[in-house]
Amino acid sequence: MLNLISILVGIIALPLMLIALIPFLGWLNYMVIPVAVIGLALGALSDSNTGRNLNIVVALVGLVRLWLGGFIF
Repeated sequence: MLNLISILVGIIALPLMLIALIPFLGWLNYMVIPVAVIGLALGALSDSNTGRNLNIVVALVGLVRLWLGGFIF
């Protein structure tokens, strides 16, 4: 059950992260990364790895995007 919730959180965070890849919308990553970390925690508590892996990818792409933008945009 926790894996399903983790996948749903990841599915919600993924489109927001894709929108945050657009220039000048990088500030959205500051909201996406905590959501992905919550999904990651839920996925870590479950038996399956699918939700955890999805949220790891979303959080890492968001962090790399913030890093490339100098943590500003």
